[in-house]
Amino acid sequence: MSRFDFSPLYRSAIGFDRLASLMENAANNGSNGNSGYPPYNIELLSENQYRISMAVAGFAREELEITSHENTLMVKGHKTPEQQGGRNYLYQGIAERGFERRFQLADHIKVTGADLENGLLHIDLVREVPEAAKPRTISIG
Repeated sequence: MSRFDFSPLYRSAIGFDRLASLMENAANNGSNGNSGYPPYNIELLSENQYRISMAVAGFAREELEITSHENTLMVKGHKTPEQQGGRNYLYQGIAERGFERRFQLADHIKVTGADLENGLLHIDLVREVPEAAKPRTISIG
């Protein structure tokens, strides 16, 4: 498995060492067994808007739980054990197992909504920087 070197980010970006650390941890955590399920995309919609899309085929709205606490977004899927009802699978390629996926969010990222459409769970995020944290002009006196 290839390894990524994030050290150039530490040298060229001041104050973004936490972001580089999070990316490095995400790359290192990709080796555990559940990291590929369910697959997901992260899209940049505009300068301050993002969308996470997760493939959750076979899950109903009631079986999904989205929790945002501090800088962590957690998505859980609880598949209720169904009665097989005489089903005899020759091949079962659709995973029917529960999952828990965590996303580390940067500061000032808020979850604005979620929608389940055609087997894809879309979670919309927005960066809302408070006025106190925005850049300000300092006059030279």
